[in-house]
Amino acid sequence: MPKMKSNSSAKKRFKIKKSGVIKRNKQNRRHILTKKSPSRKRGLRKATYVSKADEKNIRELIQG
Repeated sequence: MPKMKSNSSAKKRFKIKKSGVIKRNKQNRRHILTKKSPSRKRGLRKATYVSKADEKNIRELIQG
């Protein structure tokens, strides 16, 4: 049986740090930015970590 392929979109969106946590960028910063406050947009620039509930699924997608 052939090897399982890892999900290409997940590989681009998530990074696994050495400590094991998965890093991701925040959503809602592509368009319709005029109604969002500057402080909100500034906060959306920063990366954050994936929640524990989603971590297992994302790990499976990345590692195939």
